[in-house]
Amino acid sequence: MKDGSVTLVEEGVSVLQFMKKRIKSLSVNGDDDAFYLTDLNDVIQKHWRFLQQLPRVRPFYAVKCNSSIEVLQVLAALGTGFDCASKTEIKMILGMGVPATDIVYANPCKQPSHIRYAAKHGVNRMTFDCESELEKISENHPDTEMILRICTDDKGSIACLSKKFGAPLEICEHLLKIAKSLNVLVTGVSFHIGSGSSNPQTFHQAIADARRLFDIGNKLGHQMRVLDIGGGFPGHPDFRPRFEEFAAVIAESLDQYFPSTEDVEIIAEPGRYYVCSAFTLAANIITKKEEYVKEADGKVRRQLAYYLNDGLYGSFLNTFIRKEDKSLKPTLLKDILPSAERFPSKLWGPCCTEKDMILEEVALPELEVGDWIIFQNMGAYHQTMATTFNGFLPPPVHYILSKDQWMIFENQLH
Repeated sequence: MKDGSVTLVEEGVSVLQFMKKRIKSLSVNGDDDAFYLTDLNDVIQKHWRFLQQLPRVRPFYAVKCNSSIEVLQVLAALGTGFDCASKTEIKMILGMGVPATDIVYANPCKQPSHIRYAAKHGVNRMTFDCESELEKISENHPDTEMILRICTDDKGSIACLSKKFGAPLEICEHLLKIAKSLNVLVTGVSFHIGSGSSNPQTFHQAIADARRLFDIGNKLGHQMRVLDIGGGFPGHPDFRPRFEEFAAVIAESLDQYFPSTEDVEIIAEPGRYYVCSAFTLAANIITKKEEYVKEADGKVRRQLAYYLNDGLYGSFLNTFIRKEDKSLKPTLLKDILPSAERFPSKLWGPCCTEKDMILEEVALPELEVGDWIIFQNMGAYHQTMATTFNGFLPPPVHYILSKDQWMIFENQLH
């Protein structure tokens, strides 16, 4: 990690405690820019939790979810692999000294020049789900080891990725035969149950489908030895079902269809699981407006509108796209009496467009310009999808790690 990029704190110091201290320091210098505070302890603890619940599965972190270099460095030191989706992501991970064998190029639709870049740098594991991808591979990277991505029943997910990626089961045998005719080696099967899945049993069916295709692939002369169970693991602490419920289904299904006596490498592609709860955003109120709305009964209701220095085109774009505004729960750092009156309030971002709304209505006490509003669980896809529209730059990120955890971390690495 870069010198000075991470602040070591005493055990027991919470993110909000450190954030209050930082904001107090910022106010002395007149600095009111939005910023992130990231608890690397949370990332590390998530890793040990994953290994404890799924000891047979090696995580390959999904770089697209959050590409903060400090997070990537911690995960690399912990021994995770990496799921990359582009030349840029591959270059970033290789640049950290991660061996090419610890990368899976898990984008089923790849640009030919990106395939050639992967080939040049020894990144051999890639996914595919159609004939044209096999043809590109045979022309640009004949030494690759392909992983067939299949469709899953992801209707219970927030992001239904099988709409775009994954081969239907009925054509998979045909694809395996095409690969054989092109002298492209297929070494495994992958799937993704979708992000925000509410049904752990989806993993059971997908693993059963993968077993069927393993058997078909082996009969056709492929060397089926890699099972990639994808992502879809919850990272929000309030999400139900909990991670442990998904892990229980996965572990039981693996024992049933891929017993440990078989020589099969099992990997996964967790993203939001690792980083969602580690990142907290602090945004400053830069403008306050009073509005009066006449109700149907003739009564006039007072409501407030607050404009923040981060918004839809910054940290909240993914929230808008995924329609996850219900998970946004603003937290206040200033002391408010429990009896203080709450008003219906709007939260706007800073950009010059009417689309830049964070929350259309949320009950808040009356606040003032200069007050801070905190948003927790902001680590997954919020930074990586942020734009610079209107010249507003994404908030900088600051990292904390407990001194005790750092000592444990160092000992485990050595």
